[in-house]
Amino acid sequence: MINFDYQRIATAKAAVDAKAKSASAQFIAGGTNLVDLMKRGVTAPEKLIDINGLPLKQITADAKGVMIGALALNSEVAENVVIKAKYPLLSLALNAGASAQLRNMATVGGNMMQRTRCSYFYDTTMPCNKREPHTGCAARQGQNRMHAVFGTSTECIAVHPSDMCVALAALDATVHLISAKGNWQMLFTDFHRLPGETPQFDTNLQKGELITGVHIPANTFNKFHYLKIRDRSSYAFALVSVAVALELSGNTIQKARLAMGGVAHKPWRLTAVEKFLAGKPATPETFTAAASMAMEGAAGFGHNNFKIKMGKAAVNEALQQAVQKI
Repeated sequence: MINFDYQRIATAKAAVDAKAKSASAQFIAGGTNLVDLMKRGVTAPEKLIDINGLPLKQITADAKGVMIGALALNSEVAENVVIKAKYPLLSLALNAGASAQLRNMATVGGNMMQRTRCSYFYDTTMPCNKREPHTGCAARQGQNRMHAVFGTSTECIAVHPSDMCVALAALDATVHLISAKGNWQMLFTDFHRLPGETPQFDTNLQKGELITGVHIPANTFNKFHYLKIRDRSSYAFALVSVAVALELSGNTIQKARLAMGGVAHKPWRLTAVEKFLAGKPATPETFTAAASMAMEGAAGFGHNNFKIKMGKAAVNEALQQAVQKI
């Protein structure tokens, strides 16, 4: 780890201004991912800007939805009474992520900004286009069991690691940002990127921009489930995960929202499946057809071919579990 400067700031404007003055500066809050990357030499910021003093920890709800500050802790969001009552999918996803200790440190904004857990990205002796552009992607011909089956490119096949972000993508969330030009918003589904030819960029966040919060609009969903398939029951990233939110009237699906994790460089929203499910009966036949549709276009790289079959089973199971919940 290189020597670095450290600065604590108290306002969002001061944070944006401080970052604009240093090309390699990075914001730090909980540090649960950034510090690991620094220790391994994957990233080496010359300056850390501590934003923990900003007033961005609030969780406020009204008739239009809920606003979650970027510095709200994952554990606090997961256990918030409004989140558990009206947006339980987010609570389920958060509690499926990491460990209790990490959830007590990790922030919403930091969770959104975390880097991939690709082993080749973390190993500085191996080629990785995400870590060093134009050096190659060792995962394509290497151990790629954990890697993507959707949205890949010749440059990168890594997956986004977050559980929280899968739920937020399904819930039509909006990201609130601030820069020197003022405040603005972005659809959550537009925040993260596919790798394309520039896998070094995980998000569409621009230099000098700061996440201030995430807004989830009010909804009429009454059935939810977050399914996470992993190698062990705790502190493991998803092989495949599925977030489901349904509005069920009798046995008819009025509205559906679905997203997958562990399958792409960003949370993978299943918009075609959502349209298919609207107006359909909540039956095994419907769910089987939806699950097959969900994995159309998926392509593995050898070790991760199993994810295509697993993905179908996971979507089917998540839908069934959602409608069975009281």
